[in-house]
Amino acid sequence: MRISVIGCGYLGAVHAACMAELGHDVVGIDIDAGKVASLSRGVAPFHEPGFDEVLERNVDAGRLRFSTDFADLADAQVHFIGVGTPQVENGYAADLTYVDAAIDSLVPHLGPHPDGPVLVVGKSTVPVGTAARLAEKVTPTGAHLVWNPEFLREGFAVQDTVSPDRIVYGLPGDPAAAEESRTVLDEVYTHLIHEQSIPRLTTDYATAELVKVAANSFLATKISFINAMAELCEATGADVTQLAEAIGHDDRIGSKFLRAGIGFGGGCLPKDIRAFMARAGELGVDQALTFLREVDSINDRRREHTVHLARTAVGGNLTGKRVAVLGAAFKPDSDDMRNSPALDIANTIAGAGAEVTITDPAAGRILARQRPDMTIAEDAYAASADADVVLLLTEWKQFKELDPARLKDAVANAWIIDGRNALDPATWREAGWTYTGIGRP
Repeated sequence: MRISVIGCGYLGAVHAACMAELGHDVVGIDIDAGKVASLSRGVAPFHEPGFDEVLERNVDAGRLRFSTDFADLADAQVHFIGVGTPQVENGYAADLTYVDAAIDSLVPHLGPHPDGPVLVVGKSTVPVGTAARLAEKVTPTGAHLVWNPEFLREGFAVQDTVSPDRIVYGLPGDPAAAEESRTVLDEVYTHLIHEQSIPRLTTDYATAELVKVAANSFLATKISFINAMAELCEATGADVTQLAEAIGHDDRIGSKFLRAGIGFGGGCLPKDIRAFMARAGELGVDQALTFLREVDSINDRRREHTVHLARTAVGGNLTGKRVAVLGAAFKPDSDDMRNSPALDIANTIAGAGAEVTITDPAAGRILARQRPDMTIAEDAYAASADADVVLLLTEWKQFKELDPARLKDAVANAWIIDGRNALDPATWREAGWTYTGIGRP
């Protein structure tokens, strides 16, 4: 099928490449000429495992191209909207500027298609009620609007696109339009639905919009729950890792997302739960989501607590102390530093007068360009030279596999704060380190 993807950031570029990988003829549209030029050469503008190969393969095969001109999508039958919905500057709500601009730019190019009904398919995470509003712009052109939320995990985005755990369609209220939309979108995802037997759920606009934000809110709640338990463990001498293992065996709870640490970050969970709260307030049901305020508060406290642990490790005053920070991205296998707990903690420690050196396998090079005021090291051993304390803040494989004896030779004071509970405390203590975990005795 001929498909367009509007917005070639993290979501859109991965979706475009994966749709081409499934055999479709795809054009990606973005207003950023530099990004389009890079993607057109088959060069990924961000770090995502497996994406480079899929991008290059499909650009070379001629199934995937990129453009800044909306006229280049005129022959597509299905148009995916994959633009960002960041948090507004002075509030919690989602900024829909890019979604509205994408729809407004697309509408003039919509019209009859020889292969059947034309679809506009929203993938961006939006406040409930957005799809119904946008449908008023799309429907007069004869096209149908569908909301098809994405459930990508950074670090697993290609896998989550070509083999997701579910597919959700938010269909128009008109039965005939809904059936036509379902049929066309089933053709787009035919390999997933018929060959992989991926569950496909059909619902209305509002439910489809709520699925994504509800899922993210649940995950955020689970993470903040175990971090709240870590606070109690630190106050009582209990071990949060053993606590998490014990309660995780209950299949009603499960073990995933029960690792205490410095909290969640990135471009989705923080802004999505805040936008969810803002939308609930607009709908007059803000009390339904007041618990998310505490989820957000617990998450922020983990960052403050980690700074406190670092200050304690160096004797109570960070001024003039050398601090090594391992990790800048918000999670491993990504170079995404949006709302990164690691970077926030590093900034706070530097602001307290410490000499901070940061290393990150993927984000380090970007950070060096964006923040020339920061000291960036090539690897953990270089970052830790003469350090008074080492903070592991992003659980990259390279950091989890560090040699504690070799690292001890580099530092001035062998004290490590494991902000992700990713290391074996016994191994590090046997190597002569003072080990501090999160919620661990």
